[in-house]
Parts: sequence; C-alpha cells; structure tokens
Amino acid sequence: QVQLVESGGGLVQPGGSLRLSCAASGSIFGITRMGWYRQVSGKQRELVAGITSSSSTHYADSVKGRFTISRAYGKNTVYLQMNSLKPEDTAVYYCQLQIGGTDYWGQGTQVTVSS
Repeated sequence: QVQLVESGGGLVQPGGSLRLSCAASGSIFGITRMGWYRQVSGKQRELVAGITSSSSTHYADSVKGRFTISRAYGKNTVYLQMNSLKPEDTAVYYCQLQIGGTDYWGQGTQVTVSS
C-alpha cells in the first residue's frame, strides 16, 4: 500500500509563489520516478514536472524557468517550487509516484492564481 499526501496549495496573486509538498509512505521500495501533474476541469491531466531516481528532471515547456522540482530522499518527499505564477497555472495539482510500471497518485491540491 502506498499513500501520497500533498500540501501547500492555495490562492495566490499573479507573480506570486507557492511550494507544494508530497510525502510518500507505505511500501515504497524501488521508486522509479516522482512527479507533479495538473488538471483543469474538462481537460486532460498534464505533466508539470518529474524527477527520476537518478535525479534527472524534466519540465513542461509552460513552466520551464518558473517551477523547480526537488526531492528529499531520506523523507521520500517531493516538492514543487512555483514562482512567477500566472492565472493559467490555476489547476488541481496531483503528486505522482512510479514504482516499476505502477503509478500512484495523491488526492490533489488546488492552486488558484487570481488577483
């Protein structure tokens, strides 16, 4: 059993910053990759950023230079630092953990960017 608990979402003005956290617990051996996705109502879930077990990172073009993904290995926690937020970043953000070929998901946290 794998549990993912996200935190850090909220309401922020354009240009502001937020930091999302996702703590993994349970049978988490052999993590392949952790990442953040987001979804707007009525649209497909999209990849925001990912980090592999070798610490290789990748980002959606829309967030490059603004968002940073990092991982605290000892705590099995992944973070998403979001700077220079835009209204189009508004979405529910989901944490994802991949072990082998299996994906696990958090419950989602709302991020709203609005003045």
